[in-house]
Amino acid sequence: MAVQIAPSILSADFARLADEVAAIADADWVHVDVMDNHFVPNLTIGLPVVEALLKTTTLPVDCHLMIEDPDRWAPGYAAAGAASVTIHVEAASAPIRTLREIRSAGARAGLALNPGTAVDPYADLLSEIDMLLVMTVEPGFGGQRFLDVVLPKVRRARELIKGRDLDVWLQVDGGVNAGTIERCAEAGADVFVAGSAVYSADDPAAAVRSLRERAAAVSSQA
Repeated sequence: MAVQIAPSILSADFARLADEVAAIADADWVHVDVMDNHFVPNLTIGLPVVEALLKTTTLPVDCHLMIEDPDRWAPGYAAAGAASVTIHVEAASAPIRTLREIRSAGARAGLALNPGTAVDPYADLLSEIDMLLVMTVEPGFGGQRFLDVVLPKVRRARELIKGRDLDVWLQVDGGVNAGTIERCAEAGADVFVAGSAVYSADDPAAAVRSLRERAAAVSSQA
């Protein structure tokens, strides 16, 4: 699969959100971090803002739900038009049902793992998802330092996906920048969420292209 870059608007200027998304027109996705100040210690945006954002961009929207009770709320994001909706295994009470509801609503279904959550116990759920997200920082805030300790889990996730011959994307999120993206690609990731690395750059579009080139150069050798 080709490398995909999904800039996170968590690092964007929320007062100029439409303009900030327009600045990443070369991206593959717009990554939206939905936080409720319960599952994670931060409060960001919810469904009304996502609905407004969907009206302003042609880029597919990737919603990452860092919230309690995703079983209740996740299908609504898919029904609103998000192209991908990811829930956390640590928060979901009925993950299979919820993942199937996301798919039924027309979106790709994603499953996220916090840094301290092992991937092997969830291997049997891989057939129920379109994307596995391995967090490479503790979720809640942008601009954190990349956790190298998570890279073996990324490699293990790739092994599990290959071993089941599944078409599941492997996403990493947290501390992804020019200095870490190649290690993530080498470990097997193919979808990369980058916030600060894109929106702190003088030219966000150029930053997206540079990150994609770095990851693609490694992926092509794999």
